[in-house]
Order: sequence, then C-alpha cells, then structure tokens
Amino acid sequence: MAEVPETSLEPIGAVTRTQLGREATEPMREDIRLLGAILGDTVREQNGDEVFELVERARVESFRVRRSEINRSELAMLFDGIDIHQAIPVIRAFSHFALLANVAEDIHRERRRAIHVAAGEPPQDSTLAATYGKLDSARLDAGTVADALRGALVSPVITAHPTETRRRTVFDTQHRITQLMRLRLHGQGETEDGRPVETELRRQILTLWQTALIRLSRLKIQDEIAVGLRYYPAAFFEVIPKVNAGVRDALRARWPGTELLAEPILRPGSWIGGDRDGNPNVTAEVVRLATGSAAYTALGHYLAELTQLEQELSMSARLVKTTGELLILAEACNEQARLDEPYRRALRVVHARLTATGQDVLDRMPEHTLDLGLPSYQTPAELLADLDVIDASLRANGSALLADDRLARLRDAVDVFGFHLSGLDMRQNSEMHEQVVAELLSWAGVHPDYASLSEPERVELLVSELATRRPLVRDDSELSELARKELDIVFAAARAVRVFGPAAVPNYIISMCQSVSDMLEAAILLKEAGLLDVSDERVYAPVGIVPLFETIDDLQRGSSILESVLDLPLYRAMVHARGESQEVMLGYSDSNKDGGYLAANWALYRAELDLVESARKTGIRLRLFHGRGGTVGRGGGPSYDAILAQPPGAVNGSLRLTEQGEIIAAKYAEPRIAHRNLETLLAATLESTLLDVEGLGDAAGPAYQVLDDLAARAQRAYAELVHETPGFVEYFKASTPVSEIGSLNIGSRPTSRKPTTSIADLRAIPWVLAWSQSRVMLPGWYGTGTAFEEWIAEGDGRLEVLQDLYEKWPFFATVLSNMAQVLAKSDMGLAARYSELVGDEELRRRVFDKIVAEHDRTIRMHKLITKQDDLLADNPALARSVFNRFPYLEPLNHLQVELLRRYRSGDEEELVQRGILLTMSGLASALRNSG
Repeated sequence: MAEVPETSLEPIGAVTRTQLGREATEPMREDIRLLGAILGDTVREQNGDEVFELVERARVESFRVRRSEINRSELAMLFDGIDIHQAIPVIRAFSHFALLANVAEDIHRERRRAIHVAAGEPPQDSTLAATYGKLDSARLDAGTVADALRGALVSPVITAHPTETRRRTVFDTQHRITQLMRLRLHGQGETEDGRPVETELRRQILTLWQTALIRLSRLKIQDEIAVGLRYYPAAFFEVIPKVNAGVRDALRARWPGTELLAEPILRPGSWIGGDRDGNPNVTAEVVRLATGSAAYTALGHYLAELTQLEQELSMSARLVKTTGELLILAEACNEQARLDEPYRRALRVVHARLTATGQDVLDRMPEHTLDLGLPSYQTPAELLADLDVIDASLRANGSALLADDRLARLRDAVDVFGFHLSGLDMRQNSEMHEQVVAELLSWAGVHPDYASLSEPERVELLVSELATRRPLVRDDSELSELARKELDIVFAAARAVRVFGPAAVPNYIISMCQSVSDMLEAAILLKEAGLLDVSDERVYAPVGIVPLFETIDDLQRGSSILESVLDLPLYRAMVHARGESQEVMLGYSDSNKDGGYLAANWALYRAELDLVESARKTGIRLRLFHGRGGTVGRGGGPSYDAILAQPPGAVNGSLRLTEQGEIIAAKYAEPRIAHRNLETLLAATLESTLLDVEGLGDAAGPAYQVLDDLAARAQRAYAELVHETPGFVEYFKASTPVSEIGSLNIGSRPTSRKPTTSIADLRAIPWVLAWSQSRVMLPGWYGTGTAFEEWIAEGDGRLEVLQDLYEKWPFFATVLSNMAQVLAKSDMGLAARYSELVGDEELRRRVFDKIVAEHDRTIRMHKLITKQDDLLADNPALARSVFNRFPYLEPLNHLQVELLRRYRSGDEEELVQRGILLTMSGLASALRNSG
C-alpha cells in the first residue's frame, strides 16, 4: 500500500464527543443505535449468525481504525478473499445503515430547530423570519423594494442529471421510516391506528432489507420523468402555494399599497425530458411525454382538490347568502339534488370545465373527472377567475375562514402551476446546432457551406434569415436523421407552448455557448418551429434564448458575447418583447473540471460581476441561472451561503438554480423538509436583492485583485496535475470506479459526451462521483493549497490579508467553508487503498504523492487562514455526521477495492459486478453527494 501520513487514518475533521456536546447529540445517537440494532436483528434473522458476526466485527474494527487502535490494513485483511456470497449481505448491511443514519440526522435537525424555537431564541439565519427582521431594520423605501422585486423569481430546477441512486421503492420505505421516527420524536409510542411504533419500524426495515437496492436495468428517461414528478404530490403541491402566499403577505404588510409579488415568486422548473445535450434518448416523443405528464399531474391535483371542495362547501342557500356572480356561475349545473347548494353547483361547473380541458389537452385522463358537457377552459386564468368568484362570495358573506382553507390553497396552486405544472427547459450543445443549421441552410439553397464562414459572416447570414418569415425546410425535406430529430424536438416544444401555454417551455439553453452565432443558431431552430417571429408587424418570442457559459475561458468572455448580441437590433427586439429580460446560465461543473475549484469559483464570480455591468450598460434585466450540482466540486454546498456569496447585483430579485440527484430527495422528499429548503432559497434571495451582503465596500477592488492572483495560481497547479501529468488519465481510470459507473443504472445519460478517453469529454457527474467514491474528493480542493501557500510566501502581511477577507467577505468565507466540507469527507488513508489498483508503481507514486502533498498543504492553509484547527468548526451538523457515521463507510470502501481488483483481474461473476455497484450506491447515499 502507498504510504500516507499516520494522521490520515482518521477522517479529517473528526472531532471529540466533548466538542460536539454529548447532551445535544445524545438523542441522535440513541436514534442511530435503535435503527442500527433493528437492522442488526434483521440481518441475523434473514442471513444467519455468520453474516451478522462478520458485519459486527467489521463495525467494531472500523471504530478501532478511527481511534487509531489498529492500522487500516488490518481491517482490509478482513475482506481479503471474502466469499462473494458473504460480501453481498455485508455491503447491503452497511448501505442500509447509511440510509437509516440519514433518517436519524434529518430527525435530529428537526429536534434542534424545535428546541431553538421553544427556548425563544431569535430566528436562525436562512429562515424567512430572520430575513424579515433584517429587512425591518434596514428601513427600506417602498419604491426601491417594488423595483428590486419586479419580475421576482426563485426557481429550483429539477434536472436530468440523475445521481439519485435509490430506487423508488427504497425511497418510499425510507420515507415511512422517517414518519415513524417523527412519531417517536414527539413521544408517541403508537401509530394513528394503534400499532406499536417499534414494531412498525421493524416491519419497514425488514421490507427495506428484502428490497433490491439497485436496478437490474438502466433507468430510462421515461422513469426519470416519473421520478421528477413524484415530488409534487409528495411535497410541492402542499408547500409551494403556502410559501408563496406567506412571503407575499409578509412583504405587502411591510410595504402596503405596493402590490408586491403580483406573480408567484417561487416557481419550479425541470430539465427532465428537455435536456438533450449528450443524451440521444431525448426525442420529440419524450418531450411530449414530459410536458404531457407534467400537465396530467397538475390537472389531476386540481380535480382531486375540487372533489374534496365539493364535499366541504356544502352550504345551503336557505342558510347563507351568496353573490350574484356565484349564482351565475352555478347556473350551468342544474342537478335537482343540489339546487339549494350553490357552492357545490358552482364547484361542479368548475370541475366539469376542467375535465373538458383535460380531454382537450391530455393524452390520458386522471381520476376524479366530471362530464357535464360544458366547454373547456382555454387558459389557467379562466379557471382562476371562476375560483375567484367562489372565493369572493365566501368572503362577502362571512365565510372567510372557509375561503382561507383548501380553496385558497387551490387558487394559489393554479396561480403557480397553471396547466403546465413546471417549465421544461430545452437544452442542446452549440456544436449540434451548428451542424443542423448548416444542413438547413444548405438544403434551402441559402449557403452551401455555413461551417466555412467566419463569425461576422455567420452573424450577418443568420440575422438576415431571422428577419424573414420564410421557413428553410418543409415537412417533406430530405434531411439527415440528426437534423430531422432536432427539428422534431423543437416542434414538440412548440406544441407544448401552444397546448399548455408559454410557461410550459420557457427557455432554450445553449450548452458550450462561445459566440453570438451560437445564440442565433438556436433562434433559427425556434423560428422554424414557429416559436420566434421577428418582423415589422410583431415580435413573438415566448421562449427565451439562454447562453450557457461553462469553461473558464467562456465565463471570462461571457459579458462580451452578451453585449455583442444585444447590439443586434433584431435580437434586442426579442429581448424587448420579453420584458427587457435576458437569462444567462453559468456552468459550475465543467468550469471546475476545466480549471479546478478555486479558479472556477472565481471565474464564476468575475463573470457575474461583468454580466451585471453589461446589464447596467445595456438597460436589460439580467437573470442568472446557476448550474450547480450536489457536490462542492460541481457548485454545491449550503444554498443560503452560496446565494449570499454572489456579487452585488447578481441576484436582483431572481434566482434559478439546478437541483440534482440525491440532493433533490434530501431537500424535497416530504413537506416539512421541502418547506425549510424552499424558505432558505427565498430568504437568501430577498437578502441578496435588498441588502448589502458583500460587505467589502471600497476594499472590493484590492480584494478582487488578490483573488485574480490566487485563482491563476490555483489553475496552474490544477492543470499541472490533471492536464499535464503524463499518465494522469490512466491513473484516474485505474484508481477510481469511473469505468464501472456506467453500469450503475442511475440514469439514461451516457457518462461521456463523446466516445473518447479525454477528461474534457467526460461528464462532470462521473468525474466527481469517481473521486468521491475513492474518498479523494479532488474536484473540491485541488490546487487551492498551492495557491495560498505561494501567495502568502511572497510578501509580509499577506496571511493577514486573507484572514481579513475570510472575516469580511461572504464569497471568500463560503469558498473556504465548502472546501472544508469536502476535506472533512476526504480520506487519504482510504485513497491509498484505491491507488493500489494502479498497476504502474511509478505512475502510482508520481500522481498519488502529489495528491497527498496538496491535500496536506490545503488543510494547513485552511487552518492558517481561518484560525481554526477544526475543519468543521462552522458546520456542527456535518461534524456530527462525520463523527457518528463515517466509520460505517469504511467497510464499503474496502469491499469496493477488493471487488474492483477481482473484476479487473478477470472475475466477471455477476455477483462481483453487483457487489461493486452496491458499494457505489451505498457510498453515494452515505456521503449524500454522489455527483
């Protein structure tokens, strides 16, 4: 085994029980012990004493490793040559424990919040209550607030990057366990129907144990669509309307007469079924399925709610008064049994008209339909108008209490979800657009070789085409399979806009956007499908064109590209038609893979500063869309801190960000957790928009220069390893399970954009997932230590400069805090075990020694700058997690290495492959950030 410092035997950031506070964490440990004991009993009952004893021995020895009582190699020997039939249940046991530990931690967070509230402590940062207090103290002018929040939008976008490794059945069972543990939290020993909670826990854990953790076949995009939609009945339908109403009412109470947030501020989005960048499985049929399934989910919810309302609003005309408008609405339902029940009759009219709407627009009908032969609603506004009539009648006649219940929730739901449920973004790579547009222009006889044109020539040609209404091709045009597929997809998006409304497909995103022509090529495709019309008579642009700047070089040039395209009168007319609003997406994943952690974070910050200045100069309203992944290496980390770390003017009332993989389940699987996380997004958005959160003032210029220098140094150090070290790709492939990730069946998307071995072509998800599995976590820190060490060494007082920036600047503090989280989860002792998979000893030592040296350097620099010996001093929740659960990850890592060695040596037994995938799934769940 490669040598590493003895200190690496213990996870970095591990803290003592005294530091954590035994009294505060004992209830969580008790929950972990209970769930672990039930799981242990289940393992013994189902698989026998021998397996149970092996699991127990592995558990005990893992804790001995943490206490440095034995060397890691002694634990690894426990699994040398292990029979695969024994290895599988051991892997499953520790994987299930990781799931159960997640439950215990989530319950503990609820417990701690309840304790804070009961103690009468001030609201915690990241809550709306705390934000309202800050806004009150700031004494903001009503006009300023109204302008800042004009067109406000907070949109978590559920993406097509599927790093969620859990199957739906496992997800549901874990949710039931959470509900049972919540009953225990509140001192209840029985369920509502009188069953003992512990017995039910045993039943659910037995179900979990007897359910396969991984899929035998690759997840299809149709499955991904269904998975993404499950969060609406699980949480979003209940929570989003409530949160929207709450923040609207709170702000209007503070600034009366402003009609703030006339549109719902919180509106979810989706990429699932519209993101075809590198995913050949997205077709026109998939787009139709994605948009149709979303609409089916929305209308199905409304119909079910209307059915309930008909039961609840049973008031008799003999006992209550109504408005004339309500009676007019009710006239279309003349059922004799309900003649004296005007509210029920009015609701049945709404119910029947909405049923007719479903029959017009859906490919399949949900439950709770009602056919009275009435005409359909053409728009959600028509439906909302009828619901408003019912609401107004209730309020006018002493029944506001009833209006404020289910009816209010339904009205707010229709307001935010419409008939479309959530906006489906379309996304494709600029390279594909170029190929397709070149073919269309050639077929139409406009230009035989578009690819040969210079950038100015391309722009001139595309602007000329966009100014005409003449289509380039007909239905019978002889096109390549690629061009026909791309056009069909855009036509499917046009159908969704026509059937479900403009909100159904709000954006067209161009991946790897590097020029003005890249943006105009997408416009050509929209024009062909009827989604763009820029002529003297009118400008029709329901779909926004969104450039995605991904590499560090593209981020640095993004503002110049934006200004250049806005200089074109034709494009400026499109932006004007969209309320002078232009969205720009920033790519966190590829910029990190391109230049490393610090360089990517600073390039993003600089890009935002430049884009904000471009928006000011051109007079547009800029909306930034943050393409963040779940891990720090892909832009992850606590959302509240990340939003407050944005530069001045970058949020401006609006925020869109991607939510990916297991992070979605962690944030939105059930109402209480979803409410807390959505509230966090809103709190940070309001503070970033209305308050000065950067805190640098006149010191901003010098601070930016410091980061310019540090980022350049970090990028050089990162490039020297990743892009310039001979054999690095070979090392990466051998020392991580990246080659096996494609077999994990966690998504429909290939692991690489192209069939190459290049790091550049590898997707960010497997890049990060592979380093996470091997516990190196390289994308979240490498190069930063060298940058800090070099810069500090070149002048007196430089350390104090960085210490001051850490104290004053949220961006810099967040960068260091997120990096510390990654370092706390990394483990060079385990990474050394993975390095042994590299057959070339000279290559192994050359690369691994660099990684270990940089790891030690980065930790040392973090401690110097933050003046904290504990990496997790500012994150007690993660500190608890590291202390309580990380020893349970140890066996999974050792077993993964053992099985990878066998598999790569030619043992292709199906159980060996399955064991590798099980360890990957277990580690992903345990680390809570697979990619």
